[in-house]
Amino acid sequence: MSSIVFEILEAAMVISFGISWPASIMKSYRAGTAKGKSLFFLCLIWFGYICGVVWKGLLWMDTGKFPGYPSVFYLLNLIMVSIDLCLYFRNAKLDKEQPK
Repeated sequence: MSSIVFEILEAAMVISFGISWPASIMKSYRAGTAKGKSLFFLCLIWFGYICGVVWKGLLWMDTGKFPGYPSVFYLLNLIMVSIDLCLYFRNAKLDKEQPK
């Protein structure tokens, strides 16, 4: 099977995962609260994308060949999850500042 098929399937997977992050970021920003968000989940997803980016980087260094356009989506998703993580901490701080 052609490597382009593998790249297309991998890109479809990563794009599918990434479609939800802009909505999650907007919801986090507008909500102004960390309630309902899981720090563990966000950290686990973040770690997974770090592993994906490192994998693609090591593959590039090993082969000397760019590992394909799915690599870009790993990085984009990592950036979006990082933004959502920052919003989580901002919102947690806002939660603490709220009078009880």
